[in-house]
Amino acid sequence: MGQAGRVTTAPPLSPTPRSTVRRGATRARTDRAELYAVLDAGLVGHLAVVLDGAPLVLPTGYGRRGDTLYLHGSTGAASLRAAAGGARVCFTVTHVDGVVYARSAFHHSVNYRCAVVHGVLTPVTDPAERLLGLEALTEQLAPGSWSAARRPDRKELAATAVLALDLAEASVKVRTGPPGDDDADLDRSTWAGVLPLRTVPGEPEPCPLLPAGAQVPARVRNRVLRRLSPSA
Repeated sequence: MGQAGRVTTAPPLSPTPRSTVRRGATRARTDRAELYAVLDAGLVGHLAVVLDGAPLVLPTGYGRRGDTLYLHGSTGAASLRAAAGGARVCFTVTHVDGVVYARSAFHHSVNYRCAVVHGVLTPVTDPAERLLGLEALTEQLAPGSWSAARRPDRKELAATAVLALDLAEASVKVRTGPPGDDDADLDRSTWAGVLPLRTVPGEPEPCPLLPAGAQVPARVRNRVLRRLSPSA
């Protein structure tokens, strides 16, 4: 992802009372580069807002530029209108990398990478930044598509809310490795270890309305080739 955005510096994460990892604190990460890595590897996050006095958590697409996350949605969405009104929100992105099998039920777990961002969503009204945010969102989901696809027209822009979330208050938590069984259980014959999990792209499925013989573009094909590469 490019680094053009509101904030371009990358200081270490500085936990606030709200973003301090307490449970499993040894798994907390303080390198802001790890925050970027977790966010940049994701496709969908979860936005938590309070709507009409009750919590609401919604899966949401996003894109990053520097220390700013951009979210978008319909201008008619009550959840985004509430979030844009200055209420505090929480945005999370989680990757599950493996199921951890232990000798005891208590120590079964998952290996994961998780980023949690706290803040206030700011409506983006500057036309140039709105396009920057929509480009970030598009490129997060489908790299190379912003330059290949038709850009949003005036009607589409009018129907789309673009919101910015600063990454100043964020935390990252990571679990890796084998199960943490109790010493008293180590002699048990129960199998223990990690079942790795990965999300990989499948074969592209062309739209039936494409002209006959239309080739899959490199921006799509390359994602499949990375899946097949031994180093991927």
